[in-house]
Amino acid sequence: MEEIEENILKYLSKIERDAEAEEIVNIGAEAALIRGKWLEEEVIFKLRYPKLYRNTILDLHLRKIRTSHEAKLLSEAKFNGVPVPSVLFINPEAGLLILEYVKGPKLRDIIDHIKLSECLEIFIKIGKNVGILHLNGIIHGDLTTSNMLLTEKNEVFFIDFGLGEFSNEVEKQGVDIHLMLRALESTHPSHARRLFEAFIKGYSSVRGEEWKEKILNKVREIRMRGRYISERRESHKQSKGFNNLS
Repeated sequence: MEEIEENILKYLSKIERDAEAEEIVNIGAEAALIRGKWLEEEVIFKLRYPKLYRNTILDLHLRKIRTSHEAKLLSEAKFNGVPVPSVLFINPEAGLLILEYVKGPKLRDIIDHIKLSECLEIFIKIGKNVGILHLNGIIHGDLTTSNMLLTEKNEVFFIDFGLGEFSNEVEKQGVDIHLMLRALESTHPSHARRLFEAFIKGYSSVRGEEWKEKILNKVREIRMRGRYISERRESHKQSKGFNNLS
């Protein structure tokens, strides 16, 4: 891991001479997040570093396209008033995004330490902002409390649009909402229902009752599909087990 970190920092200093790296926040399969300074401003460097296992031309193309795409999603979200980090600089060829540093913990890590009444207000705001995203055809792609930061002013910033896309399809917007529900059920089970209800309240205040019902019906459909697949897998495992006994 130390060698990987060293190579990432070397690559960053090579492609951006004004970058002052201070801490590697995370290294994922897709990109590395590095906290530091750029032109004396505190920033996050999101670096889609070269993948040596991929064809060089393909790797360059994918990193360029994905970096540009994420910058467009963030800029469009910002333009429509959704709290996201500002894009300060982009170098698509190098796979580099320089983003405003937003100070605050991940919402996932502090929900259990906030009064329920405050949490409900926060989730109404989250729902409103997701409603604005969807109204403007922006899909987050990984809508969980791990990708939300809570600032001192109780404002929730949405981060990591790496899996996002532009779409007005009910299916894709429904998947976004389903991910939110799944995240609440798995990470915050004791208050999942009430938090999701608050989220939907905020969402419907932007999208309206008719669209809310369409989305909730789609979420139910997605859940049913998931259960069906799980049951099929379980049935397949059991049948294999019975066959091994014979």
